[in-house]
Amino acid sequence: MDPAPITPAPRVTRLVGVYRAEGSLSGEIHYVVGKLLGRAHCSLCDITHSPIRRKASWDRMAAGLGVPFELVHLDERDAATAALVTGWDDSPAVLAEVDGALRVVLGPDDLEHLGGHVDRFAAALHEALHRLALTLPS
Repeated sequence: MDPAPITPAPRVTRLVGVYRAEGSLSGEIHYVVGKLLGRAHCSLCDITHSPIRRKASWDRMAAGLGVPFELVHLDERDAATAALVTGWDDSPAVLAEVDGALRVVLGPDDLEHLGGHVDRFAAALHEALHRLALTLPS
């Protein structure tokens, strides 16, 4: 009897990170003021940005994944993203697109424990993809 063929793990074609903030000018101002006052927090923002600008280490890590990594604010979600990340309680989050459908890979609690570290994010992302039997292009 021939062994069953090995089916390759589904490949991720795109990643989407959803910030726990709004991208409009008023949303950005509200977030910055709220962060300074200790009333607003987005662990994905802490991973991707320093207090002044986007982290170069983030850009390098994202470029090395082999798929586009789109970052959006809550008010910038498309319908498919909004169906999975419905609002403040579900964000921040990271989604993976596989076979045209999105699925949550990392949720708010997963991201919170990374302490704003890009290297810890990369490890958590790879671990989550492995756990979900998903692969990135090689």
